[in-house]
Amino acid sequence: MAIAMSLLVASLFLFSASSSSSSSAAAADSKSNPADELVDALNKNRTAHKSSTLFDNPGLACVALQYIKAYQGRCDEVGPNGKKPADADFAETFAPNCGVQASTLAPITGRLLGCQSKYVDASEAFSGILVQNSRSLDIIYNKNHTEVGAAVSGSDGGSPYFWCILFSGGSRNSSFVLDGGVAKAQHPGCFSGTNDDCNGAVVHYQGILWVTVAGVFIAVASAFGL
Repeated sequence: MAIAMSLLVASLFLFSASSSSSSSAAAADSKSNPADELVDALNKNRTAHKSSTLFDNPGLACVALQYIKAYQGRCDEVGPNGKKPADADFAETFAPNCGVQASTLAPITGRLLGCQSKYVDASEAFSGILVQNSRSLDIIYNKNHTEVGAAVSGSDGGSPYFWCILFSGGSRNSSFVLDGGVAKAQHPGCFSGTNDDCNGAVVHYQGILWVTVAGVFIAVASAFGL
């Protein structure tokens, strides 16, 4: 009996530790879409600076998620001296992967991209990761922007985490138009402008872990006739 209880406690400790380590990923995969919150933080910052709010375009936001995926989890390639996806990728890869009509792509007037190993909420990501210097502020307050799209994603659902905001000077309802009005499914990650929840991979993982813990306990109980 004592051995069985010890094994159960150890199993529950394993679940607790795993849940804690995956809590950051769960935050990025929750019903509260951090990409929407990123746009909200941006627009609040713009209005405080007496700039107009920007239209949250889901097609552009999906493209922002594709922009993140182009880095393939490489944080070291993010930064002023890092690589940038080729302009051709927008029409040849990003748009078709999202279901955005290539003919409706509009010029990108600015982009902010940040990456780090620790997940933080949208407001902290905006002020502490995406806004690095005066050049970042120039991008945020640029008067040529009319719409915005934001995306947040881990790498395969975990660290490192990426935050991306793309700006465009396109016309509302006629730029970054999605086929059928709905973007193609994207995993992992979230993008703004929709009512969709984020990828639920972490929930699935935790469900499997609970089954494993329960299975260990049942096996032990059976062995000791509990």
